[in-house]
Amino acid sequence: MALKLTARQSQILDLIRQAIQQTGRPPTRAEIARQLGFRSANAAEDHLRALERKGYIRLSAATSRGIQLIGQAPASADAAGTAAADQAITAASADPAPAGTPGPLPGAPAWLAPSDSRLVPLVGRVAAGSPVLAAEHVEREIPLAPHLFESAPDYLLRVRGSSMRDAGILDGDLLAVRSTPQARHGQIVVARLGDDVTVKRLDHQGRRIRLLPENPDFQPIDVGPGDDFAIEGIAVGLIRTTALH
Repeated sequence: MALKLTARQSQILDLIRQAIQQTGRPPTRAEIARQLGFRSANAAEDHLRALERKGYIRLSAATSRGIQLIGQAPASADAAGTAAADQAITAASADPAPAGTPGPLPGAPAWLAPSDSRLVPLVGRVAAGSPVLAAEHVEREIPLAPHLFESAPDYLLRVRGSSMRDAGILDGDLLAVRSTPQARHGQIVVARLGDDVTVKRLDHQGRRIRLLPENPDFQPIDVGPGDDFAIEGIAVGLIRTTALH
């Protein structure tokens, strides 16, 4: 007979069941951690190991989705835990997300878009001289779970080019940005210089301002005292939509 579960273990077990029912595959450790607000995938791993010891699941180290339900897992032992899980998992879509998708995008499984998710605009190419959040730049709105990033973004910006490659920001990535006119030295910012909007690392020492790339193939940008320069926001996270190889 399987041992009784804690409320959190019941919640994770329900999440696994829902993911398998809706997508045909179990979630990864990182997806469980993101859905439940854990700071790292290690916390999810600890709960999964407990579920395995209690006889509810079987884990495989060979794959990131190596979670197998054992038999017909019983209903949650804790009603409050079940209610919390049911509230967090909504029927946004039954289709699986593209391979390698680490966040809630259109077409993502329902358990990546909880009922308290908020819609965040996805900004594509920004036309010269126009506001970043102008309606013509917004490709669509994407539901984001509230705990996906430590600081809630105001918009996602589709990255163009490879000037920030060595900071792990690649062409096509979605940069999560919090709108603010101020930033600290060393932060990655979305900056406007003249008619152009760019993503760079801010080098601000005394009166000198430079925008630094993270790729030796690109040159730093010096901001002069008379330049039309403004900070549009700071980066608070990243979503990669391409498959990892």
